[in-house]
Amino acid sequence: MDHQHPRRAAGPRLGLALFGFLAVAGFFLITEHRAHVLGVLPFVLVALCPLLHLFGHGGHDHDAQKGDKP
Repeated sequence: MDHQHPRRAAGPRLGLALFGFLAVAGFFLITEHRAHVLGVLPFVLVALCPLLHLFGHGGHDHDAQKGDKP
C-alpha cells in the first residue's frame, strides 16, 4: 500500500516567511539607527534644496515663454 500525498507549493509559505523576516529586520533597523537617521536629516534637507532647484523646474517650459514676449 503506497499512499502518495500531493505536494504543496512552497511559494506562499516561503513568501510569508520572507515577509516576516523583513518586517522584523526593518523594525530593528529603524529602532537601532533612529538617532543616526534623525541626526543626518537636516543635512539631507539642505542638500536637497539645490537638487530640487536644478531638477524640479524642468516642467515650467521656459523656452515657450520667450516667444510670447515682443
